[in-house]
Amino acid sequence: MMVRWREPMSNVRPMLASLSEPPVTGHGLVYEPKYDGIRALAAIEVDAKKNVRVALYSRNGNEKHAQFPAIAKALEQLGRRAGRPLLIDGEIVAVDEDWRPLGFQHIQGRIHLTDPKAILDAERAQPAVFIAFDLLRDGKEDLRSLPYAARRLRLQKVVPRTRSRRPIVLLSEIALEDGREMLARARREGWEGLIVKDGSSVYRSGRRTPAWRKLKLLAEQEFVVGGWTEPRQSRKYFGSLLLGYYDDDRLVWAGHVGTGFTADDLERIAALLAPLERRTSPFSGPVKAMEKPHWVEPRLVVQVRFTEWTSEGLLRQPVFLGLRDDRKPRDVVRETGGPAARPPVVPAKTGRYRKRPVHRVDPAADGSVVDQLLALEEARKDGDLLLPNGDRLRVTNLSKVFWPDLGITKGELLRYYATVADLILPVVADRPLVMRRFPNGVTRHAFYQQKHPETPPPGVRREILPPEADPPDKDGPRERLIGGSLTTLLYMTQLAAISQDPWFSRVDDPFHPDYAAIDLDPGDGTSFRTVLEVARLVKAELDRYRIPAAPKTSGASGLHIYIRLPPGTTYETAQLLCRLIATTVAEAHPRIATVERPVKKRRRGTVYVDFLQNILGKTLAAAYSARASEYAGVSTPLTWKEVADGIDPRDFTIRTAPDRFRRVGDLWGRFLKGRPVDLRAIIERASAAAG
Repeated sequence: MMVRWREPMSNVRPMLASLSEPPVTGHGLVYEPKYDGIRALAAIEVDAKKNVRVALYSRNGNEKHAQFPAIAKALEQLGRRAGRPLLIDGEIVAVDEDWRPLGFQHIQGRIHLTDPKAILDAERAQPAVFIAFDLLRDGKEDLRSLPYAARRLRLQKVVPRTRSRRPIVLLSEIALEDGREMLARARREGWEGLIVKDGSSVYRSGRRTPAWRKLKLLAEQEFVVGGWTEPRQSRKYFGSLLLGYYDDDRLVWAGHVGTGFTADDLERIAALLAPLERRTSPFSGPVKAMEKPHWVEPRLVVQVRFTEWTSEGLLRQPVFLGLRDDRKPRDVVRETGGPAARPPVVPAKTGRYRKRPVHRVDPAADGSVVDQLLALEEARKDGDLLLPNGDRLRVTNLSKVFWPDLGITKGELLRYYATVADLILPVVADRPLVMRRFPNGVTRHAFYQQKHPETPPPGVRREILPPEADPPDKDGPRERLIGGSLTTLLYMTQLAAISQDPWFSRVDDPFHPDYAAIDLDPGDGTSFRTVLEVARLVKAELDRYRIPAAPKTSGASGLHIYIRLPPGTTYETAQLLCRLIATTVAEAHPRIATVERPVKKRRRGTVYVDFLQNILGKTLAAAYSARASEYAGVSTPLTWKEVADGIDPRDFTIRTAPDRFRRVGDLWGRFLKGRPVDLRAIIERASAAAG
C-alpha cells in the first residue's frame, strides 16, 4: 500500500551511519564508497504548472543550493524530466580535473559564501558534483518505509546512468553482498573507507542506526629502522624512529614514527639500537628530521599503522605497533604503490580540463604536529602548522605561560591536544561547543564566548542551530563552532580556550541528548575522598535500577557520572532520570550529599549531586579535556574499580595523562559504544518501588 508524503521536505534530516564494525560480505548487504564531502538532501518541488524549485539542505537543515548553482541547475533539469516532486539523499563532493572526488577541505570554503561573485569564482575554481545514493520521496509517495534495496531501484530510474564525462548529478557506485573487491580497491587506491548498508532496512530520518555502518580504513605494514632522533621534554631514550623500506638495494626514506610507544618500548628499543649505531645514514636519499638524527645499521624491523602515503612517498600519521623479529630487513618493501587516490566517480576521461590553482601541503614532510609545535616553541616563533588533513593553521605566542606555578605554556597545551586528538575528537564530534577563553592564563580574567570569531581559518566547522535550540541574540542568529576536527580543536586552543565543552546533543538533532550526566561538585571543606564516597553511593543506586554508567574526573575538584540514552530521549526525560538518582542519594545520606542548588543552603562538607546539567545548551568538560584547574588537570575516564579503590585527580594532568591513556586504552570510547539505559524498565521498577 502506498504511503503518502505528508511533511515539508525541509523538515527531513538524513539517516546517519554508525561506527560499529561491519562484515565485508553478508546476505542483503550493499557496499558503497565513503565520500568525503557535504551530506545533503536534494528537495525538488514540481507544481501543477511544471515549475521546478530546487533546495539543497545540509544535515542540520540549512539551505545550501545558492552556494552550488551548477548542482542546483542540474537537479532542476532532473526534476523537469521527472515531472514530479523528489527528495534525494546524497553527498556534495569536490572533484579534480579527472572528475575524481577530493577531500572535504577542498569544498568547505564554499559552504558559507553569500556574495554571488564569490560563489561564481569558487564554482569555476573548484567543481563539485552531487552523488545520489537514496530516494526518500517519489511524487506523492513516501518511500522511507520501503527497504533500502527497493528505494535504490527507484533511485536508479530517477537518476539514470549518464554517458557524460563530467556529470553534475550521478549515482553512487555499489557492490551487492560481497564488498571484498571494493574493499581491496579502497585499500589499494587510498580511499577513506566504505559505507555498508542493510538492503532490508527502512530509512530512519535523523537517526544513527547500525543498518548503515562505516568501514574506515587504515594502512599497516613493516618498516626498517635506519636511525632515531633525540628525545624532547620529559621523554627518555629517543624521540622517534627513522623508517625506510627497500627498493632493490636502496633503503628508501619513508618518514618517522614518534607515537604509540610505551615506556617499556622506549627502553627496550633503545637497548637494541645502541650496538647498531653508525656514523653515516643508511638511507639512499636525504632525510628530514626535526631533531638531531642518530644512524644505525638497518637490522630492526617494526610494524607501523598509518592513514596513507603522501604524494611525496612519506607516511601520514604513523603509529608504532611493535617490533617484528620474524621479518628480514631486506624483505621489507613498500606494500602500497603510488600516491593516495580517491574513489572514481566516472571512468577516467580523455582530453584536457582547465587546471585549478590548488594549494597542497604535506604535513609529514615537516614532521608530526607535536614536532612542529616543539620546533616553533623552541625557536620562539609564530608559524603555520601543516595538519594531517591538509589544513593550515596559524599558531602564535606558544611560549606564553598559561599555568604560572607549573610553567606550562600555550605550546604545551597545544601539544597535549595534538597527542590525544584521536581520543577526544570522537567525544566532541558534531557537537556545538562553548568557549571559555583564558588569553592571559588561568590566574587571570577569563570570558565565555558563545559566538564564533568572525574569520576562523578554513577547516573550522561552524553551524547555525535552529532558533528553537539557540535563539538569535540582538545581532541575529549565532554561528557556533562544531567539534570533530583537529583543525577546530587546535584553533580553539590557539584562542586560549583551555577546555572542550560540548553540548550533550549533536548539531543535527539538538533537542535529543546522547547521554545524561550527574555532576558531583564538592562544596567548601569537602575532600575528594568524600566525592568518591558519594560516587559509590550513586553507583549503588544506578545498580539498583540496572543503569549502565561511566565515571570520569572533572579535571578540577569534582567527578562526572554519565549515562548513555536511547535515541530520541528528550532533555526533560534525561533530567528526570538523574533527578531520581540524585534525590534518592541525597535523602538517604544528607550528611555528605545534597541537591540544594543555592550554595548557602548546602551543609559544609557535602557534595552537591547536580542533575540540572541536563538542559539544552548546558555543557560539561569532555572526557580527555584539559581544565583550567590550578594543577592543569585532565577530565580522565575511570573504571568503577578505581572509584571503589580511591584515586587522586591530581595524578591526571596534561603532562601525565597521555601515558595513562596509552596504558589503559580508550575507556570513554567503550562507554560511547556501550548499551544505553532501558528507560521503560526503570519506569516499571520505580513504579513498583513506589507501590
